[in-house]
Amino acid sequence: MNPAIEFRNVFLSFGDHEVLHDVSFTLDQGAMIVLTGVSGSGKSILLRLAMGLIKSDSGQIFIEGREIENLNEPELLNIRGGLMGMVFQEDSLFTGLTVYENAAYRLEEHGWSDEEVQTAVSEVLRFVGLDGEEAKLPEELSGGMKRRLEIARALIGWPRIMLFDEPTMSLDPLAALKVLDLIIRARDINHVSSLYVTKKIHELDYLANPKTTVMVLENGRIVFRGSVEEFKTSELTAIKELAALDHHDHLTDPYFPDPWDKRRRPAETIL
Repeated sequence: MNPAIEFRNVFLSFGDHEVLHDVSFTLDQGAMIVLTGVSGSGKSILLRLAMGLIKSDSGQIFIEGREIENLNEPELLNIRGGLMGMVFQEDSLFTGLTVYENAAYRLEEHGWSDEEVQTAVSEVLRFVGLDGEEAKLPEELSGGMKRRLEIARALIGWPRIMLFDEPTMSLDPLAALKVLDLIIRARDINHVSSLYVTKKIHELDYLANPKTTVMVLENGRIVFRGSVEEFKTSELTAIKELAALDHHDHLTDPYFPDPWDKRRRPAETIL
């Protein structure tokens, strides 16, 4: 099978400022890449390139074998609407629409029937734990619930590729854990290929599985690529700088060594 995402020698500059320099990597089907680095290293820009929201100066970007630089806007919209979903760093909910309408929006935009939309919305809201909240407006939801609704809207119709731009930012530990559990479920049960951006390196252990790779960007260049264990033992300066930014004691955080641990109480488990 073709990789879910492939970058080949991608360069991008804004004016005289080089944002990405010779970036090459492959995200395999059903795998996860955790992309990290300090602020301004190019992480969010890389996601927008993968979505075709901006174009590179040179190099090639492939989504399941299709070079997106050669696609026209309707073809790109088809990829974004069916093949890929993205959870943006900033709040992107429609404040005047209900939970149901926010979740349904993407499918209605692409011509799904009312019956198909209703089935898909019911399924995805149940998946993110928002069933029964369909009539509420975003202002009636907590921060964690809003983030889960954004994930529901991105997952509607079960795209094969998901892009997450710091989805747990500004969430308390319990709300963040619920979001991580959803991402793990999508990866491990639905085999969604994921490109996950974060500066919270304490999340890596929780997200790790044999198909998880960590990639570190520094000044637009990939300076590290390896397993979670290799990341944790690396002496690379860029990784030490990331670790130094985290001043929080995570010993009391509600994480488990194994998110699929059967000993978790029913209210805590992702199953």
